[in-house]
Amino acid sequence: MKGKLFYVGLILAFGLSAVAHYTHLNATLQFVISAIAVIFVAGFLGKATESVAHYAGERMGGFLNATFGNAAELIIAIFLVKDGMFEVVKASLTGSIIGNLLLVLGLSIFAGGLKFKEQSFNVKLASHNSSLMILGVIALFIPAIFAGGLTTRETSSMSLIVAILLIAAYLLWLLFSMVTHKDVLSDAAVEHGEAPWSKSTSILFLILATVMVAFSSEWMVGTLEEVTHKFGLSELFVGAFLIAIIGNAAEHSAAVLMAMKNKMGAAVEIAIGSSLQIALFVAPVLVIASFFMGGTPMNIVFTTYELAAIGVAVFITKSITQDGSTNWYEGLLLLVVYIILGVVFFLV
Repeated sequence: MKGKLFYVGLILAFGLSAVAHYTHLNATLQFVISAIAVIFVAGFLGKATESVAHYAGERMGGFLNATFGNAAELIIAIFLVKDGMFEVVKASLTGSIIGNLLLVLGLSIFAGGLKFKEQSFNVKLASHNSSLMILGVIALFIPAIFAGGLTTRETSSMSLIVAILLIAAYLLWLLFSMVTHKDVLSDAAVEHGEAPWSKSTSILFLILATVMVAFSSEWMVGTLEEVTHKFGLSELFVGAFLIAIIGNAAEHSAAVLMAMKNKMGAAVEIAIGSSLQIALFVAPVLVIASFFMGGTPMNIVFTTYELAAIGVAVFITKSITQDGSTNWYEGLLLLVVYIILGVVFFLV
């Protein structure tokens, strides 16, 4: 019954969002309807990736969920970059990173910890994840520190070089973790339940969900600037929290579900893996893409507020996950830090 209600809601939300966009309804109403549609579509995306994970395996399933779950953020960001809204893009990337590390992982650890006293995952994977998170922080801090002494052209060149290096590091990480050291970093085998769909249907729904995310995201972005000005919200808060929470809906549902099934390794892969993908792949891709869109390209220089938020999120996440085990109180700590950042970003 719940499944049928979800699909009815999905069709209604997506359909109403299309009607609101093409009939040019009030911008605020369009934004609300589109945001609801994105959440439903992201949930559909999460279900599709979980079904694919049944056939592809836990680790690959977590990676696919993170990748397709980030499709919403990437597509939203591409439209924002095209419109020259670089500050909103950087804020949304910041929000996605801290949202995955603090909100998604925090909810997963908390929910899983209420059901199981202690949950564990591969400690070597935790160590490598920590190193990669620190790389992401370094790659964002260094350009911000030295950008003040560079010209606009030099800053653009530096951003392009850093972006290429980060993408190379991320692709080599995939080679390392998925191929050469796959066995070392894998978790113990976990029994699978029945997949809701066949393999071919799961792949088809995954593609369909991604296309739906593209449309609903574009419709929401089209109303963003007007809504931001109307309610006096800062671009930092809208990008870092509003867009990020909506875009992370797929990760929220899938990671919490995995944790409550005592599959913490998959939940960590979805949450931390998604943050790493944003910092080491999505952000650099957007920087490179901006060079082909005409006008001034986007640089990789983030604000002090954004860097502080990312640094804090990485620090506490590394501290909590480095031993390869979690409990509900550690999840609560991550959520408290997220709320603190949310309050500060709203008041800034």
